[in-house]
Amino acid sequence: MARANPLADDAPSDPEDQALVARARSGERQALEALVGRHQAWIYNIAVRMLYHPQDAEDATQEILVKALTGLASFEGRSSFRTWLYRIVVNHVLNIKRGRREPEALTFGCYAHALDATPDLDPPDERTVPVDVRLLVDEARISCTAGMLLCLDREQRLTYILGEIFEVSDTIGAELLEISRENFRQRLARARRDLHSFMNDKCGLVNRANPCRCAKKTRGFIEAGYVDPTHLLFARGRFQQVREVARMKAEALATLDDQCAEVFREHPFYESPDLVPALRRLLQGPLFRRAADLP
Repeated sequence: MARANPLADDAPSDPEDQALVARARSGERQALEALVGRHQAWIYNIAVRMLYHPQDAEDATQEILVKALTGLASFEGRSSFRTWLYRIVVNHVLNIKRGRREPEALTFGCYAHALDATPDLDPPDERTVPVDVRLLVDEARISCTAGMLLCLDREQRLTYILGEIFEVSDTIGAELLEISRENFRQRLARARRDLHSFMNDKCGLVNRANPCRCAKKTRGFIEAGYVDPTHLLFARGRFQQVREVARMKAEALATLDDQCAEVFREHPFYESPDLVPALRRLLQGPLFRRAADLP
């Protein structure tokens, strides 16, 4: 399903958002739910790349939406609704407590050691696992490369997610992070350098001279507890990819930057858990009425 990318320079959605905000502030619950529906998947996909674990990302997405909906009364329209909303997203994911899979400090050196310590083995026997082995290899690939993002500090990680994976322009990125365009470009360059240097040295997806192969690591990841065949976090059969929802450059993948970014653009663009029912319960409570100043 095609989606309008609200983070694109030419995103046409803001007038529609503004109209929904006006209706929501007049007390129309359907308008509030429409705002949630328009943005929850994008918020969730930023959160899951920041926090790694889907449940942590779901919790963060709900917390962000509650902050936004209870703060609608303070939105004065001086900036676009997109800027106002995604600044809430940025501040939340930069300051939220660490998730269940986000260590206090993870270095690329530690990550390299863990990969080297995982033996190269044949993939699991189909008869010994409850799902298709190809799904398990996908799970290993996505979980491993998603884990690489955790080696970046949160500021670098968010800059890379926005600027490289979703190809947010330096204009929009600077606006959301409240820094200059030059500072956004510098942060993105540092994140690229650190991540791409590691991937070029270790990852067989980027540099075929590297011996690390997802299929060969899958059984080792299962034995180490990194992948649970009975509870896949990331792999979902046929899925929509980031490349399909965020407009990408058409040039050939000629550079290391392009090759590394492509690994992450092949990750799923996840459907957000439907948070409308949970938020609807909150919207009906007196606490929300007072905070949002709705009739």
